[in-house]
Amino acid sequence: MAEPATADRAGPAAWAGQALLYGLFAAAIGLFSAWPSYRPLPADQGLLKLSFGHAGKPVSECRQRDPAELAKLQPNMRAPMDCPRERSPVTVELDIDGKPVLREVLLPSGLKRDGASSIYRRIALPAGTHRIAVRLKDDARAADFTHRHDATIRLEPAQIVVIDFDAATQRITVR
Repeated sequence: MAEPATADRAGPAAWAGQALLYGLFAAAIGLFSAWPSYRPLPADQGLLKLSFGHAGKPVSECRQRDPAELAKLQPNMRAPMDCPRERSPVTVELDIDGKPVLREVLLPSGLKRDGASSIYRRIALPAGTHRIAVRLKDDARAADFTHRHDATIRLEPAQIVVIDFDAATQRITVR
């Protein structure tokens, strides 16, 4: 017995419909690739970014364990110095043109609070000359800020200026 002939061939109407749908899809992609227009900043503004990750100083000094304390420990745990893992929170302050703009206390990351403290902030500013003051405190035992940087920057339209902390030189940088 012969199988019935089933012709699943698409006719001209199916091909035309498929071409029409592909055309509409391509037109939609083309439309949304050019519209609406996106401008990250207005034409007369620049951008100041405060971005860094920095591990604060340990919250306390290492201490010498006494012989009785060492004897209570397992042999593989008998390190003569007991040093804390927890890091100090990092406090950041930013003033622009004499006005306080930002003050944040950044907690250390990690389960034991032994990682770096991180920040990322974007501040749009009008183009022109601005006086900035950045203060950073990374030691809970210090009474005042441990790092400071004052600068005058000339911000051009659409220019991006980044404030960072260089761990190698232990300085705040503005570039």
